[in-house]
Amino acid sequence: MARFSVFLDACVLVPIVLADTLLRIAEADLYRPLWSARVLDEMVFAIEHVHPDLADGRARARADTMLGAFDDACVTDWESLEQGLRLPDPDDRHVVAAALRGRADLIVTMNLKDFPVGVLSAVGLEVQHPDEFLMNQLDLEPDLTMATLHRQAAATNRPSLQTQDILTRLARCGVPQFAAHAGQQLWRGR
Repeated sequence: MARFSVFLDACVLVPIVLADTLLRIAEADLYRPLWSARVLDEMVFAIEHVHPDLADGRARARADTMLGAFDDACVTDWESLEQGLRLPDPDDRHVVAAALRGRADLIVTMNLKDFPVGVLSAVGLEVQHPDEFLMNQLDLEPDLTMATLHRQAAATNRPSLQTQDILTRLARCGVPQFAAHAGQQLWRGR
């Protein structure tokens, strides 16, 4: 089991292609994913807001599938830690509190400004944008990361996608550097 633990903020779990990539890389044992029930609730709310047609229970089913696939990922009993934290947006304190309770090494979020490095380093945490995080995975384990992307493409059937299609969608989801570098490896591997 991976020992490096990463707390995933709701914003990186909403875009399906990004969430799928992050979770498949975790499944490949490159890191241990963490989240809280509150983060999953935020994810479900955001998905249903963006895609009202998924308010039929499919967004909640996605959260339940994540819980089943990663049975040790959901951090509990973090609430007592929340009050002592000071962040630009008090609504983000729960993310840091749960990351601390889960003994995360890192928080991956799109909202870097909401998690100041000084505040996080004082409590022993780091923060990374998913583009940087995925770039690091590609640098550390290029073959495994690329194999994971190929498996992701092979498993996508509505519509059927190639690995390059996955990379194009990832770039649109906010991880353009990773998509570009993985694309270069894709072309080198042909």
